[in-house]
Amino acid sequence: MAGGVRFVMAFSFLLLVAAAVVAGDNSQSSSSTSSSSLPNTAVKPVFDMFHGTKVVDNYRWLEDGKSPATQKWVEEEMAYTRGVLDRLAGREAIHQRLTQLLSIGSVTPPMIAGRHYFYTKREGMQNQPILYVREGLNGEDRVLVDANALAADGTVALDWFQPSESGKYVAYGTSPGGSEMSTLHIIETKTGTVLADTIERTRAASIAWTLDNSGFYYTRYPKKGDVPEGQEMYNRQVYYHALGDDPANDDKLIFGEGRDAEDWPSVHLSNDGHWLLISVSQGWTKSELYLMDAKKGTPPTRITTGKNFLYGGEVYDGKLFITTNEDAPRYRVFVADAGNYDREAWKELIPQSDAVLQGAAVFGGKLFAQYEQNASSQLKLFDLDGKKISDITLPAIGTVFGSGGRWDRDEMFFGFQSFTVPPSIYRVELKPVHAVTAGKNPAESDVIANPTLWTKVDAPSIDPSGYDVNQEWFKSKDGTRVPMFVVHKKGMTKNGKNPTLLTAYGGFNVSLTPCFSRTAYLWLEHSGVCAVANLRGGAEFGEDWHRAGMLDKKQNVFDDMIAAAEHLISEKYTDKNHLAIQGGSNGGLLMGAMMTQRPDLFRAVVCQVPLLDMLHYQDFQIAKLWIPEYGTSENAEQFKWLYAYSPYHHVKAGTEYPAILFMTADTDTRVDPMHAKKMAALMQAEAKNGASKTRPILLRIESKAGHGAGKPVTKQIEEFTDVYSFLFWQLGVRM
Repeated sequence: MAGGVRFVMAFSFLLLVAAAVVAGDNSQSSSSTSSSSLPNTAVKPVFDMFHGTKVVDNYRWLEDGKSPATQKWVEEEMAYTRGVLDRLAGREAIHQRLTQLLSIGSVTPPMIAGRHYFYTKREGMQNQPILYVREGLNGEDRVLVDANALAADGTVALDWFQPSESGKYVAYGTSPGGSEMSTLHIIETKTGTVLADTIERTRAASIAWTLDNSGFYYTRYPKKGDVPEGQEMYNRQVYYHALGDDPANDDKLIFGEGRDAEDWPSVHLSNDGHWLLISVSQGWTKSELYLMDAKKGTPPTRITTGKNFLYGGEVYDGKLFITTNEDAPRYRVFVADAGNYDREAWKELIPQSDAVLQGAAVFGGKLFAQYEQNASSQLKLFDLDGKKISDITLPAIGTVFGSGGRWDRDEMFFGFQSFTVPPSIYRVELKPVHAVTAGKNPAESDVIANPTLWTKVDAPSIDPSGYDVNQEWFKSKDGTRVPMFVVHKKGMTKNGKNPTLLTAYGGFNVSLTPCFSRTAYLWLEHSGVCAVANLRGGAEFGEDWHRAGMLDKKQNVFDDMIAAAEHLISEKYTDKNHLAIQGGSNGGLLMGAMMTQRPDLFRAVVCQVPLLDMLHYQDFQIAKLWIPEYGTSENAEQFKWLYAYSPYHHVKAGTEYPAILFMTADTDTRVDPMHAKKMAALMQAEAKNGASKTRPILLRIESKAGHGAGKPVTKQIEEFTDVYSFLFWQLGVRM
């Protein structure tokens, strides 16, 4: 959504844990040899001195993924893991049901450009979503880009796309093997001809086409050799590309030279093509806005004042609409004249409310605003003076995912889903209609008609009506009230022994709202309970909620998770022997903290693409971007709080831990696989159950897979077969 301020950098860390998609590969799972013996992992101590504190690392050597010794160890670990998982009862039946569930497709709201509607859809056993174009609202769909044709094993993904203003062209990015380091291509919509223009290193590119379709502003990363070694994943800058030019020699650098390497710019061009707005994220608590007169070509000028707040916006008809949490933790909207750089000239348009404003955009000459209250979505329309026009009715309590519209079109689209509602796309007619009641004159104020269903994902193998969804509240260690969604079969008895799977995230200003998890139905169908906790560190209640779970307050997140587990036990949903937890990425760090801080509280843990060594995390991949969220051990004060919870540094010899399945991928360009490797090696050596046959500690490393984005369906099926085979076994669930 244009104007959104909280998710401009979310790509670099977000994993939707409630429906996590991590490593899994059919070819490796079926062909790898197995072994009943735990590898003999060499101990090679390395000592570090952090601000007067001596810290030992016995498995530093595993950080070098290219070394023959590490590769041999990985092979032995994989053989051991397969020796455990492949023999589990019910695997074949689990695999069959997951194949059915994951054949339930996906769809996104369309982007509108000229007469064209562009959207992605995946059906059945297609590995990747396909980009379609429809000419006219009721026209026929036509395949424009099919990533499935780019690799036989489905490992090339369509990362993003952006049509030109009239829809004549579409810029899109593809990447192989989960790397996410996109290559930009351009296709002509009418003919399907792919132009010669190709631009490398356009990960999560932000694109703003000129109005005449002749070129676009975009973001890209430097090539090797252009920056010091190790900096290629930083230094994102803004360029302009004219169609037909050579990107390497002709594209003009617009913004980014001499700035901090961790800055994260994105671009938006005004509806009249006059103003280029550049939003620069500097972590998850601060961003800046720069405005450039695109007609004059003058250098971008900063609009904001360097304060520690988040800002986003767009320019429409010479007015700059700014969404921000400046002195408003639940966000508000300002308006100012484009070209007036005086902060005092800003006028508050939409004040802060009880709900959290996630973003605002101009569609059809109106302000479309998306809110979140108690972890569920709300939609509202305002006029350009900030007067509320109407609420947009949603089909149920759930989550709006994505929206599409234009300033000059009287229509917009949004996606909706919930725990029991598959992804559905709705269309809203933005032309007001008079509210008429029988025998009375039209209402004084016009209203917007209710949304109509445009398309939806069919889920014939699921009956969502058989399940209850409740939101429950519990108190954390410091008395803070925290919500949690609980899903289970209708009529389930709280006998204190129901198999229960708890997941959470707790960081980076990301909300865990109701989503349609296909694989969760396998668990629910076998009398399992699914719980999703909305911990501090997320965005569910605004910036105060986020800041209460970051930096030196990260322990609050862990305390919230412990309280969530204890609530499920005290409410007789389950007990310690039937409770499992699952989380990935930042949620993987959460899993690491849970297993080291409360190993007695859980029977099993699925820890996916995790951060675990918090003293060295910033030295790998793109992790320097996360220092504003976590801190860094290079700072003496920050070292203290990182060392206080870093999971890798809190494994205690002789302690019995839950059964653990660590999962990572060798081409993850976000969280380095060294975290899972070192933690598995350490726990297998030190834990009481390190070599246990019944309560094992396992490591699963995947090739040709990254952090999770763009994973083909065939890989997902194999991955989830391992996950649920492991969980069914540990919690005593029979298939």
